[in-house]
This record gives sequence, structure tokens and C-alpha cells, in this order.
Amino acid sequence: MLAPALQAATLERPDDELRNVLVQAIQSSDSFTDRFDAEVWLTDMSQRLHNRVADPAERLLILRTVHYEATRAELPPELVLSVIDIESNFDHFAISSAGARGLMQVMPFWLDEIGRPGDDLFDIHTNLRMGCTILRHYLNREQGNRIRALARYNGSVGKVWYPQRVFRALTKRWYTQ
Repeated sequence: MLAPALQAATLERPDDELRNVLVQAIQSSDSFTDRFDAEVWLTDMSQRLHNRVADPAERLLILRTVHYEATRAELPPELVLSVIDIESNFDHFAISSAGARGLMQVMPFWLDEIGRPGDDLFDIHTNLRMGCTILRHYLNREQGNRIRALARYNGSVGKVWYPQRVFRALTKRWYTQ
């Protein structure tokens, strides 16, 4: 039997605009093992994200890039979606009170640290590449401990409130079965 979220995603058919954008996204999704996996994941996640990112092209750009960058960094894409959910609510122009920017709320000092001060953290590709790389680094540093790695990512090491929020978003909105 299909999981309820997947079942709902397979029953509700996308409109023509979304269908066309999905076809393009699926054809250019090189982080998926096959076309069917791409179609199922992108359709399911696109419908989950619909209320937060209205534009189908932007929504699929975010999802394709999340999947690609998460896979590249050996992270579950759904975990990255959960981090974005908590960090920016999928607003790629978000700026925190501390100055963090974009979907994954990357701090601008990272650009200087890596010698790329001209890069744009509001660019979806740049932000996701850096955010996923930073999260992977913290997971490695914390020897796979997701609680400590997420707290480190958020700057709240030793506290669990942030990892709990990410895990809550993961289980309620983004986990696929």
C-alpha cells in the first residue's frame, strides 16, 4: 500500500503548466537513479511545496537543485527541505536578523572565507551548494550525529530546540516512505 502522502500525490493530477515544467525538470534531473524516481519525487514534493512557492518553475528549480546538491553532499534531500522549511520558509530572498541569506540562511562571511566575495547567496544554486556543503561538513565533524550537526549549523550547539524543529518538519511535511 502506498503511503498517504504519496497516495494523495498520485491521485491529484498536475495542471498543464506544472506538467510541462515537471517534464522539463525530469528530463534534466541527473541526480535521480531513473526517470520514474524523478517523476514520483518531483511530483510529490512539488505538491507539498505548492502553498509556499506558487510559481511552478521556481518550485521545480528549488526541488531539482535541492535534490542535486543534497545528493552531491550525501544528504537526504528531505532533510535539506526540512532545513529550508525552518530557516527561510522557502523564501530565497530571506535575510535573518543576524544577516544570514537565502533558502538555507548561509552567513555572508562564508563567501570571504572561501575567496568568493562576489557570489550571490540569494542565487538558489549558490545558496544550496554552500548550505548543503556546510551541513555535510558539520555532519562529518559531529561523526554523523544529526542533532549536534543541525545545532552547529544553526549556531546553537548544545541545545536541541533547532534540531527538534527540523525533525518535526521532516516527519510532518517532507519524509517520504
